[in-house]
Amino acid sequence: MGQTISISTRHGRISAWHAKPHVAPRGAVIVVQEIFGLNSHIRQVADRFANYGYVAVAPALFDLVHPGTELGYDEAGVARGREIAAELGFNGALDGVRGAFDLLESEYKVGVVGFCWGGSVAFLANTRLGLPAVSYYGGRTVPLLGERPKAPLMLHFGETDPIIPPEDVQKHRDALSSAEIHVWPGAGHGFNCDQRADYNAEVAQQALTRTLGFLQKNLR
Repeated sequence: MGQTISISTRHGRISAWHAKPHVAPRGAVIVVQEIFGLNSHIRQVADRFANYGYVAVAPALFDLVHPGTELGYDEAGVARGREIAAELGFNGALDGVRGAFDLLESEYKVGVVGFCWGGSVAFLANTRLGLPAVSYYGGRTVPLLGERPKAPLMLHFGETDPIIPPEDVQKHRDALSSAEIHVWPGAGHGFNCDQRADYNAEVAQQALTRTLGFLQKNLR
């Protein structure tokens, strides 16, 4: 369904996965990757949003520093992904998100959905770019909670996520009174990804249903 395209950012061109629906689009979604690069899981997520009627663009954010990065869900992949994410920084990540937005905004209302590291990038796309955003298990958002949402915001967490303990979820609740926050029973970190050990198909579908409702409401 999707295809690789090239998009322009303020610091050079990057690749992206571009998936289009077979019906008149409901809007557009920027899908923000985890620390593993623009991999098969993120392309699959973009294709899924296209199946639900949204134009989806998943920018390869790491292309700005290490083009073509696609890492596995193992210790080596985690270590390398953290290195690249640190090298790129959140400002570099937002540069790629902004490039995707520039591609889409003349034709569609645009929202952002991000996962893990990308969940925190999605949060910043809300507070700094003013875009409606959905963050899945954004484990790096706690230090950013002094920033104020500028658009509707939804957050998904797993109840048993060791990376985001209950006290950190509570910090989100305390700081983000206007956000819609879901904590999913029995779900760990990465519950949406069928390549991870913590994949939970039932919770992933429930969270997707909430996310689609959010998009339908806020991208009208």
